[in-house]
Amino acid sequence: MKAPLDGIFGVKLPVRDLAVSREWYEKVFELTLQFEFPDEEGVVRGVAYEAAGLGNSGLALRERPDIAGLSGFDPVLFGVKDKAAVDAWQEHLTALGIEHRLIMATIGWLVVFHDPDGLEIHLYSRESHGQDLAGTPGRGRAVANA
Repeated sequence: MKAPLDGIFGVKLPVRDLAVSREWYEKVFELTLQFEFPDEEGVVRGVAYEAAGLGNSGLALRERPDIAGLSGFDPVLFGVKDKAAVDAWQEHLTALGIEHRLIMATIGWLVVFHDPDGLEIHLYSRESHGQDLAGTPGRGRAVANA
């Protein structure tokens, strides 16, 4: 019998330019640097952070220009508590001059913005907006459990 999963250990994102992405991610998410990963020549090609609100899950960046830039794709959705948190994030992003948009998503509110490589960052509220958007194109619909 296999053991169950025990959460998410961390999220690692490929980036084109580590210095540019470090500056951007550190100011947007107010990260605490935990580790640097130098290559054989001593050049730092990756970093790992602690991020407030992610519990014991980390966030890492790895310089990989060959695979970075999943432009328009959202490999991870970060949770935020409620609509008030969504509003606070919008204010924070506006203050930083980062373009973003608010979407009434399938369940809750969603703030969408892009990192320096075009990767979509999603902040999804755990609080539901209470609207049934099942018939709206691009929104999810519940699946009955068998």
